[in-house]
Amino acid sequence: MSRSRQYWLMKSEPLVFSIEDLARAPKRTTCWDGVRNYQARNFMRAMKPGDQVLFYHSNANPPAIVGIAEVAGAAYPDPTQFERSHKHFDPASDPAAPRWDMVDIRYVRTFATPISLDSLRTEKALVGMALLQKGSRLSVQPVTNGEWEYILKLATV
Repeated sequence: MSRSRQYWLMKSEPLVFSIEDLARAPKRTTCWDGVRNYQARNFMRAMKPGDQVLFYHSNANPPAIVGIAEVAGAAYPDPTQFERSHKHFDPASDPAAPRWDMVDIRYVRTFATPISLDSLRTEKALVGMALLQKGSRLSVQPVTNGEWEYILKLATV
């Protein structure tokens, strides 16, 4: 029996990597590397090709969900953990048992109007969303089917 599609939210600072950068990437696909949080890493390990992703611009004015991407492949070891000169180098990571993974994501679409964090906070249907919880700082987090559907409706308004 196959697993049903799952939904995720991935945060990126637009000055570092924006949804426009993803749309311009070769084959509109890129790796999501540099994640150095165990919970976020475990979420990426749970991702499967075809899972859908809300692309969120953090540290933006305003922070907002700006579009959709799709998981293009299963998680695999992030090579930057082994590159001594790379900012994501982890001297404790062992090539025989890599500590950090990444996934490839593919651009799907950009919303005509971004959905700001402030506007998301006003939606009673999203009160339990991980993004809106106090202290939520994970760069990769799950989104429920209901939250996904609700946000898609907001995106078409």
